This record gives sequence, C-alpha cells and structure tokens, in this order.
Amino acid sequence: LQKQVEFRTELTSAGDKLVVVDFSATWCGPCKMIKPFFHSLCEKFPDVVFLEVDVDDAQDVALECAVQCMPTFQFYKQGNKVVLLHNTKIVITVNDGRADKV
Repeated sequence: LQKQVEFRTELTSAGDKLVVVDFSATWCGPCKMIKPFFHSLCEKFPDVVFLEVDVDDAQDVALECAVQCMPTFQFYKQGNKVVLLHNTKIVITVNDGRADKV
C-alpha cells in the first residue's frame, strides 16, 4: 500500500475480518528476517487480511499510524487498532495461539 486512501479502503473493505499490517522498509534488517514468517501467516490464517506497508513509500500512512520503529505490526478490527507489536513480538504472540483470540 502506498497511499493513505488505499490503506483506509483496505481497512473498510475487510469488514469484520482481522487485519494485520506489517510496517517495514527494504533496508531494515529485522524486517527482512521476519518477512518470510509474515508471508507464512497468510496460509496459516486464511480468514485474516494481511497488508504490507513500506514506510518509505507510504510515509503518510506510517505517520497516521504512528509507526516509530520497524518492523511494527498493527492489528485492526472493524477499522480500529486493537493490537500494536514491535520487532519480533508477533512471533511469540502467534506461536502462543493468541492471534486467534484477537
């Protein structure tokens, strides 16, 4: 996603589905490391909408979402932010089974 309008449209069109947004950058080492894991979640949780936002290409989205470090993962439900995770905490959360409860 590269624009704020696209981001809002995706959140709205997701309806009641959980939306997980990966805020990252191509130059970010930890982002590169976790990207394959993030992509694997699409298969593990088919009822969840997964979005990727490059903070360099979509600075307005990153600013609106108050992204301060990368990688940052934000979870949305019905357009509202419900969870915020930084760095690799998402791995722990998903592996503990908490992702189903969000």
